[in-house]
Amino acid sequence: MKPGIHPDYHPVVFQDASTGRTFLTRSTATSQRTIEWEDGNSYPLLIVDITADSHPFWTGTQRLVDTAGRVEKFNRRYGKRVR
Repeated sequence: MKPGIHPDYHPVVFQDASTGRTFLTRSTATSQRTIEWEDGNSYPLLIVDITADSHPFWTGTQRLVDTAGRVEKFNRRYGKRVR
C-alpha cells in the first residue's frame, strides 16, 4: 500500500443496539466512546442498529409476505381486464 493515502485502519468494538452483543473487529470508523475489552485494552465503541445477531434474515424471524392479499389488492385497484 502507498503510505499516506489510506485512512487509519484500527481495531474497534461494534455493539448491536437491540441485543447488546459486542464484537471486536477492524475498521476505519472512529468514535469518542470507548470500551474496555476482554484483553484489557480500551477500544473505540460503535453502536449500530442492526448486525447479524439481530437481522431478520439471520435470526429466522422473517415475516412471510401475504401474496394472495397483494393480488386481491391489485385486482380491486385495477380490476380484471376484459379482452
